Amino acid sequence: MIDAPSMIPPSDARIAEPMSEGAQTLHDIAQRKPFQAEIHEALAHQSPILDIRQFSLWYGAKQALFDVSMIVPQGQVTALIGPSGCGKSTLLRSVNRINDLIDNLHVRGDMFLAGESIYERTVDVIELRKRMGMVFQKPNPFPMSIYENVVYSLRIDGERNRSILDEVCEKSLRGAALWDEVKDRLHESALGISGGQQQRLCIARSIAAEPEVLLMDEPCSALDPIATGKIEDLIEQLRGTYTILIVTHNMQQASRASDFTAFMYLGQLVEYGPTRDIFTNPHRKPTEDYISGRFG
Repeated sequence: MIDAPSMIPPSDARIAEPMSEGAQTLHDIAQRKPFQAEIHEALAHQSPILDIRQFSLWYGAKQALFDVSMIVPQGQVTALIGPSGCGKSTLLRSVNRINDLIDNLHVRGDMFLAGESIYERTVDVIELRKRMGMVFQKPNPFPMSIYENVVYSLRIDGERNRSILDEVCEKSLRGAALWDEVKDRLHESALGISGGQQQRLCIARSIAAEPEVLLMDEPCSALDPIATGKIEDLIEQLRGTYTILIVTHNMQQASRASDFTAFMYLGQLVEYGPTRDIFTNPHRKPTEDYISGRFG
């Protein structure tokens, strides 16, 4: 009797299993194959304060952003999420052109703030940055009093009227939910308060200038859970009064604090929509895989 030939291929001839949909999409992005971001229809009904159009950025020969196009709705909180190195902080820092300080940097495309070009050659970058507040990962209060930190932007614009400075100081500290904690310490060094208080002071300093957009680059990454909770409560209070664009690596924070969420991967926008939909009904498999912790 002759045995039938085995149907099991030898180990060196096994057929590779096909990639999952999500893995294939990420592979295609990594290979720089043509890719179209998924923008949810809900964004078409929003009024943008910031409009990013086919924006690309290079650090020397290395490209960090690839044709990113998205709007940031006015008066809303928009979160940028994605794994480390995906370009979310680079995109945020491009909005107020802090990246201009890096050697051999060049860009293509444009951004528009309230309809005005950010990257037009004639733009006064100093004036542009006055229209935006910036809060960094680590609190960076100036080595001066709490009071002088808050009114700093008014001082450099030449404001000397004490009653105006006092009013702005109190209003900004109240806006940052910090007034009751520091009202009796205004003329003490800002370096003497806690890290969480310092971060809220930096937010007060930013909103004192009445910016059109408030940029936050992982503002809670250096804070403990209690201080993080206070910053998230503050973001909720500022919603509507300010447009906030926030970078966060914390999925729970993005889901709690933002109205819209954009998922980025390797310098490309993958999916952008209302936060509740991104976290409960994403349109793209890589988005689902990322927020569920399958990679990143």
